[in-house]
Amino acid sequence: MAEKKLAVVAFGGNALLRAGQKGTNEEQKANVYETCESLLDLLNNDYNLVIGHGNGPQVGNILLRNNAGSKMFGIPEMPLDVCGAYSQGFIGYTIEQQFSNVLKKHGINKDILTLVTQVVVDKNDKAFQNPAKHIGPYYTEEEVEQLKAKTPEDTFAKDPKGKGWRKVVASPVPVEIKNKETVEKLARDGKIVVTVGGGGIPVHYVEPGILKGIDAVIDKDLASSKMAIEIGADEFFILTDVPKVCLHFNTPDEKRLDTITVAEAKQYLEEGHFTEGSMAPKVRAALNFVENGGGTCIITEAGQLGNPEAGTRIVMG
Repeated sequence: MAEKKLAVVAFGGNALLRAGQKGTNEEQKANVYETCESLLDLLNNDYNLVIGHGNGPQVGNILLRNNAGSKMFGIPEMPLDVCGAYSQGFIGYTIEQQFSNVLKKHGINKDILTLVTQVVVDKNDKAFQNPAKHIGPYYTEEEVEQLKAKTPEDTFAKDPKGKGWRKVVASPVPVEIKNKETVEKLARDGKIVVTVGGGGIPVHYVEPGILKGIDAVIDKDLASSKMAIEIGADEFFILTDVPKVCLHFNTPDEKRLDTITVAEAKQYLEEGHFTEGSMAPKVRAALNFVENGGGTCIITEAGQLGNPEAGTRIVMG
């Protein structure tokens, strides 16, 4: 029997939380269930699966609870890397449970497990001087001014989707993923593995072999891309909330792209066609995979995973 293909799937933000939602537990469970149903197309086409996911809204909300607990009850605040670990457990649990429910409904017997994953970064990464990763809830400009007065050490920026202002933190490049060999073994044995949640828990070496957490949120698409390379994935899927990558997005001249080469993707990035904080990091993650020995990367809507005509394929050329 032919060996199954191995795919890494990076869940988009809308896999967990949709526009206009408050982010209740029930809302997030329903969203995850729907996204997991779309992955059946890959399972039915003989793929083994590794799942990565973001945590932007969730880790931001954990930070707010952290701060409120400290001010109201004197509970010691936890650093951002620990908040990221909290989010991995919460989101991983939700994906495990809802995907298990989907599989049960369709009579499929598969184990799903979540690995709390540390990802090594360079403490001298220039991202620490230029925080750009949006996390947490949206604020008006007036609310931001009030927040800055209370916590002047925090940085805020306009969200690229035009929904208001959000807190921004450093987003360094992932250098090394811990326990990647275990992820590959489990996945090739047919287990569904949830890993590099929220881009992984950011850590750095304080001396050879000795790790310490660092305040950051790693881009989940780039971390998932790194994982896909490290475990030799055949394909890398980035799920988003638009049908295809576009030029002149949301204008009368909008052009949807079916397949683009690495050279074309680089040109479009240089020309500024893709918004930072939105499509640009997804395209960079795709390039990272394809240029470093990966196969094809597909950027697509979750509900279209089984449609070979859907999404945008990024290929070497």
